[in-house]
Amino acid sequence: MVIQKMEQNESMVKRGWWLILLLAGAIIAPHVISDFYLVILIEALIMSLFALSFNLLFGYMGQLSFGQAAFYGLGGYTVAMLITKVNFNFWLSLLAGVGVAGFVGLIVGFFCVRLRGIYFAVLTLAFGQLLFVIIYKWHDFTGGDDGIQGVFPPGILKIPIVYYYFVLLVFIASAFILWRIVNSPFGHTLKAMRENPERTEFLGIHIARYQLITFVIAAAFAGLAGALWVPFYRSVAPFYLMWIKSGEPVMAAILGGASTFFGPVLGMFIMTFIHAYILGFTHFWPIIMGTIILIIIFALPGGILEFAKVKLKERQERMKSAKGSP
Repeated sequence: MVIQKMEQNESMVKRGWWLILLLAGAIIAPHVISDFYLVILIEALIMSLFALSFNLLFGYMGQLSFGQAAFYGLGGYTVAMLITKVNFNFWLSLLAGVGVAGFVGLIVGFFCVRLRGIYFAVLTLAFGQLLFVIIYKWHDFTGGDDGIQGVFPPGILKIPIVYYYFVLLVFIASAFILWRIVNSPFGHTLKAMRENPERTEFLGIHIARYQLITFVIAAAFAGLAGALWVPFYRSVAPFYLMWIKSGEPVMAAILGGASTFFGPVLGMFIMTFIHAYILGFTHFWPIIMGTIILIIIFALPGGILEFAKVKLKERQERMKSAKGSP
């Protein structure tokens, strides 16, 4: 027991050093990369937050959602409409975007959590497309297929490097909150529900209630990602709510590893930078991205981080057995 505890502490220390190095790299990065890659880095951070919100449902609750982009788009539209139509305060607009996404997530989730598996996925897709059609057709209110332009952040946030540090701060805070959630008793209950919902329900746990709370949290953080994205790109369009957008965090989770907390983040960073690089040569980037996803599925079925985790564990076991052998 003591040895196991020491190994866990050693693992946590190593993980802490990696996080410190990554944070140091993130702080220094804007000063050593070009303006183009700074923009891509901001995109990657915002979309990584979107991917983390999705993985709360997929990786921890065990339910696949194809409608997560609806909350991402609603957060963006809320910020855009408040800033451009009523000249609302930027910071309160961000909070409103999170609130609207969370509230709509409560309504949608109330119906979705009654189903499981493929039925849950199809129902989230249906609600997502319903919200997309409402935004797309309601031209007088939302701008329809023209979207909304001229969504500017205030003052100093218009400078890309300042907006980057703002997004980085929000991402770190959000990732920490989500990490605490998945490592809390609430998160362990989610994992139990994912592994064996029947036994978990037999223990007296109200599964639908836990799933609804998780659905709302995921919707709120997706709305935060959308609320950050729109002022950065100065516009919003109905495409942000489409099912195709919902597929991006799914691919990121598969690529990086849905069973690890930072797997979707790694997957989204890879996707974002590959997308930016490939677009310099061809518009058929989905073919190349699809090929990469297929290779990962066949060669590394658990994703990149899960594969690395398994290999590291095997190496540690070999070293342990080598020390124990005469």
